[in-house]
Amino acid sequence: MTVGSQLKQTLAVLKGVRGTLRIYANQAQEEEAKKAYGEGLEELKAIIGDLEERLGALEMAEPQYKGS
Repeated sequence: MTVGSQLKQTLAVLKGVRGTLRIYANQAQEEEAKKAYGEGLEELKAIIGDLEERLGALEMAEPQYKGS
């Protein structure tokens, strides 16, 4: 498995986790739980953004990873 495909797979998994956290946040009854899920979503958003930037840089530097 190439670095590019590993990165894409990781992004797909993290985006799935983000969706699950959103569901949990919406279903949470306690404000403390909602806050915790919200904070987790913010952290995950930043991580996903960073990895997407890295993927873009990787695709620019190594065109063979683009679109695979």
